[in-house]
Amino acid sequence: MASTDDTGQITRHASQPGTTPPARPPADSAAPGARMPRWLPRAMVLALALIASFQLGSWAFHQLTGLLINVLIAFFLALAIEPAVSWMAARGMRRGFATFLVFLGLVIVTAGFVTLLGSMLAGQIVKMVEGFPDYLDSVINWINESFRTELRRVDVQEGLLHSDWLRKYAQTSAAGVLDVSAQVLGGLFQLLTIGLFSFYFAADGPRLRRALCSVLPPSRQAEVLRAWEIAVDKTGGYLYSRGLMALVSGIAHYILLQALGVPYAPVLGVWVGLVSQFIPTIGTYLAGALPMLIAFTVDPWYAVWVLVFVVIYQQFENYGLQPKLTSKTVDIHPAVAFGSVIAGTALLGAVGALIAIPAVATLQAFLGAYVKRYDVTDDPRVQGHRTRGTSGPGLFARAWTQWTRRPRPGESEAPEEGSA
Repeated sequence: MASTDDTGQITRHASQPGTTPPARPPADSAAPGARMPRWLPRAMVLALALIASFQLGSWAFHQLTGLLINVLIAFFLALAIEPAVSWMAARGMRRGFATFLVFLGLVIVTAGFVTLLGSMLAGQIVKMVEGFPDYLDSVINWINESFRTELRRVDVQEGLLHSDWLRKYAQTSAAGVLDVSAQVLGGLFQLLTIGLFSFYFAADGPRLRRALCSVLPPSRQAEVLRAWEIAVDKTGGYLYSRGLMALVSGIAHYILLQALGVPYAPVLGVWVGLVSQFIPTIGTYLAGALPMLIAFTVDPWYAVWVLVFVVIYQQFENYGLQPKLTSKTVDIHPAVAFGSVIAGTALLGAVGALIAIPAVATLQAFLGAYVKRYDVTDDPRVQGHRTRGTSGPGLFARAWTQWTRRPRPGESEAPEEGSA
């Protein structure tokens, strides 16, 4: 007799004759599609490794941004002095010694300029401190005469010395001395880094080019060497043309300041020449501010004359002198130069503003060799002259014709042909 379960249903333990019992799936097997693919763990590890590498590279780039900017400045400085070094090396002088002489000349000129400028500023500060009582007396007398007051210089001086503003300013200045010292040391270390890198780039220029070309096929080596040569020509030409314009500008402003009797005219002429040429966009205004200030201490009208001369000379330089000097060295459109300076400033700050023009000139000259150019047709529209079409007169001509053909008051229109 067959056994029954709790629900009263009959369970058959044996299969029917002539049939095969179905295979029972293993108890420990998972449902179809639930097993993890073998490639998924490796893909996850690879993705995590890529993310970690990107984060590490981004962190390292931000940490080394200062060093990379210094190397970039050093590279362009080495390109700028490359013609002078190569000229001396071609005449039998060792390349390292030639580079040392060029750097020695730059250091002497820079140190002399800084020394003269520092002595001028120190002399003006001493002069202003010595003349401060007289200036204060003149201001107090004007206030007493204008506002009917009875101020005295002694009271004003005591009020300034015992004021809370002066005490807070002294405390803030004392606390900021350490920060200023750290910034000065950091600036000196940065200059040393730039000088060392630029010296190695200029002295070992042939070895650096040989090492770079050794990892490239012969077809690419010629392009790299050509790009390097263009960069040297454009950067050196930019530096030398700016130096020549700085010389002309310095001599012109020196003559004016000397004629007006402004003190420290030679140093001020050098200041105007260098700052106006090697600081793009705002260099002219920074250069003219200091001579105007010194001239104002002599005579306020002298400051006005200096301002007028600066404006006139800037127009002469922009439209007469600069196109002639830079036509064969850095021949780029003024709008392109201005835009490149703005873009360089946005990317790298003051460093980008300095190297933007030679970098764009190098890129323009290099790409110009790979752009095919054609002869331009003799169409008047190329020169900006518009040609009238064959469809009839223009809009204004037709309007004028209709206006002149209108019947005047008291005149009747002529009858049309064929009308009664």
